[in-house]
Amino acid sequence: MTLAARRKVVIVVKGYPRLSETFIAQEIRGLELAGLDLEIVALRHPTDRKRHAVHAEITAPVHYLPEYLHQEPGRVLRALWSGLRRPGLRGLWRDFLADLRRDRTRNRVRRLGQALVLAHEWPEGAGWLHAHFIHTPASVAEYAARIVGLPWTVSAHAKDIWTSPDWELAQKLRSARWTVTCTESGHTHLQQLAGSAAASRVHLSYHGLNLERFPPHERARPLRDGSQPEDPVQLLSVGRVVPKKGYDVLLDALAQLPKDLHWRFVHVGGGDTTELRAQADRLGLSERIEWRGALDQSEVLALYDQSDLFALACRITADGDRDGLPNVLVEAASQGLTCVSTAISGIPELFRDGENGLLVPPEDSVALSQALAHAICDPAMRNELGKVAQQKVRKTLDYHASVAQLVDLFEQEWTVIA
Repeated sequence: MTLAARRKVVIVVKGYPRLSETFIAQEIRGLELAGLDLEIVALRHPTDRKRHAVHAEITAPVHYLPEYLHQEPGRVLRALWSGLRRPGLRGLWRDFLADLRRDRTRNRVRRLGQALVLAHEWPEGAGWLHAHFIHTPASVAEYAARIVGLPWTVSAHAKDIWTSPDWELAQKLRSARWTVTCTESGHTHLQQLAGSAAASRVHLSYHGLNLERFPPHERARPLRDGSQPEDPVQLLSVGRVVPKKGYDVLLDALAQLPKDLHWRFVHVGGGDTTELRAQADRLGLSERIEWRGALDQSEVLALYDQSDLFALACRITADGDRDGLPNVLVEAASQGLTCVSTAISGIPELFRDGENGLLVPPEDSVALSQALAHAICDPAMRNELGKVAQQKVRKTLDYHASVAQLVDLFEQEWTVIA
């Protein structure tokens, strides 16, 4: 394999572009700037109407696989016919049937079909696959790598780790040349599943932020303390409306705040807010809440500047879904905004309760309400916590470090292959 081929990487993602996955777009752009030649392959077309500025900066071509095989039968059949003549597919077939016996779903078949299309339409000159998320995108990448006879690697994040069966994770960890993940909790879990033979190939790599897009917040924030009805404390939360974000718990916590406290709450994020709006109506909160929907990064940055407090009530859902270290918490902290959140997953890896943020147990609306009230009433305290949080983010979570780590991992493999 030539050096040029080794440095041309196919990045497999679930959907592209997506507002909620800024960290992926940021990483892709960082790898481009580091000299890698990239092509993006997405399993889904975009559904967001807006895009972040970084999406316009990415130069990599984008290819879309059939989201559902029956929608493009001709494309799938051509790929199947081509794949039948490849020795890689013959070697893969037995393992695919074993996977199918343990996962008897159409989704499993769709992953193989998408992998066949990717192999048949393989970008010219590419010599490596890298998947973002160790569930569906990694399945497609692993199958495609087997078909075309090339190595593959994977970045694991949050839901993909905790909602995938252990047998499948262990299999992929052994198959991939290396795996990176973005929290210590996820890293420990994946190393245990990888076993002694592959544990050393699982690496911890925090995403970090492009701090050029998030310059230091140096202006003193107003000392609002909730006592003035004409100047209420401004609360902000950014996140998709999905169960793991805990917005129902956050609304319950807001409803328990002392009645004489004056505050306004702004929610930013995609998803159906119908149930949350109904809950807010029942709790008598609607007049204090603004639902802004999905916004781009520059619009969210302006809201960080205008707000006094950031809240996110992350939880672990019944099926194991959870956040890792939510990027919005890192963003908010980078702007000196005090964060009130829950002590799960990677959140305590950045925040220490009472030191640079306020953390409470998940699902505990009483504790969350008490933490919010404390932060609302004590602007000096929350501004000091925000200052310390900003310093920590700017010192430890610059995305250039994570990009450099990835480039080094690629280079090590390419040196071995050479």
